Amino acid sequence: MADQQYDYDLFTIGIGSGGTRASRVAAAHGARVAAAEEHRVGGTCVIRGCVPKKMLVYGAQFAEDLEDATKFGWTIEGKSFDWAALRDHVMTDVSRIESVYTDTLEKHDVEIFHEHAEITGDHEITLASGKVVTTDKILIASGARPHISDFPGCEHVITSNDAFHLDEVPGCILILGGGYIANEFAGIFNEFGAKVVIANRSDTILRQYDFALRDRLMQISMTKGIEFLFNLTIERIEKREDGTFAVKMTGVEERTFDLVMAATGRVPNTEGLGLETAGVEVGDRGQIKVDEFSKTNVDYIYAVGDVTDRVQLTPVAIREGQAFADSLFGDGEPYAVDHTCIPSAVFSHPPICSVGLNEREAKDQYGQVKTYTSDFRPMKNVVAGRNERSLIKMICDGANDKILGIHMIGPDAPEIMQAAAVAVKAGMNKADFDATTAIHPTVAEELVLLR
Repeated sequence: MADQQYDYDLFTIGIGSGGTRASRVAAAHGARVAAAEEHRVGGTCVIRGCVPKKMLVYGAQFAEDLEDATKFGWTIEGKSFDWAALRDHVMTDVSRIESVYTDTLEKHDVEIFHEHAEITGDHEITLASGKVVTTDKILIASGARPHISDFPGCEHVITSNDAFHLDEVPGCILILGGGYIANEFAGIFNEFGAKVVIANRSDTILRQYDFALRDRLMQISMTKGIEFLFNLTIERIEKREDGTFAVKMTGVEERTFDLVMAATGRVPNTEGLGLETAGVEVGDRGQIKVDEFSKTNVDYIYAVGDVTDRVQLTPVAIREGQAFADSLFGDGEPYAVDHTCIPSAVFSHPPICSVGLNEREAKDQYGQVKTYTSDFRPMKNVVAGRNERSLIKMICDGANDKILGIHMIGPDAPEIMQAAAVAVKAGMNKADFDATTAIHPTVAEELVLLR
């Protein structure tokens, strides 16, 4: 550990997923650790991101399950949905998880400051209360926040942060954006009975995913009543006396919505951290530039998670926090996180997931590729009379059949993909899947039956 000239060996700014892991592991290695969080312990994922959103996804799925249940012999009378009940249950569990994060840090003797922290000098941190502390190492893990474009009436727009606290489900909602947040909340609100319109400034949704999955999700979403508008931007939003919003978009007539939500990307939380004082280099979006070991251009300052110029995913932030703490405070050799072949999912209705290269990327990098697909109706959908088809796509190197990517859309696809991602990461070939006996009848068996 560092010598006693500093108050702490490590001071972490931001207690989200990455900051929590780094602080806990560093303390377990014997470091004297403090961490500051000006909002709530747990960060985006726990408080206003993937955890409460997945709970809403579960709640929304019951809308289809209750409808399908009749085909399986169930009679359900008097069904109704109470948004406030779900919202409050979700927020209660968020508070429970927040307390778990806090207890974990405190059990590892991490000192927590529930206030803003700023770098004000060499190895120096000043807290909002005025308290000044010194530290050998600084870790910035302050995350990111939703981005809202600047246009007349933009103050009327909510973000995903606000969606968890609505008083009621809107009758008609406009969602700006075409990424994972837009499509996830589109599915949630649609299942809860809202009329959903997605407006995207480009002509593509979920552009990082394979085109076959994007196309299938859009077809299914449109069948369920979700409307897509492409290649337009917001000119203005005006609030009417009845509380609705008049929205003018380029190239289309003015339309009225009960709510407008922006899901147009996220920007790193780097303002007010004293990065200029410390001389930390940032990119054009404010993202902190780091090397493979999460070190900035300033020797004692590090950064992990969404605040950096790398991948904005919770599991990635956790792995970066672990590697940082082990490398700096552990007894082993320093190591870096491998940011290649990262699996991801969109919890839309139905969900999509992916690992490795999509078909376009594979062709660009390898030239000749082989694709194997399975396009089918899951058994549950057949019995329920739901004309919703799943799709599995495997992309292999044309030279040796090494698996370059797997892409799926359908029920439980993310649960299936987690295991498949291990195989892709390990560099397995199509023949390895072919040699594996199927578990029948399952959706997952299609992975080993691809032709």
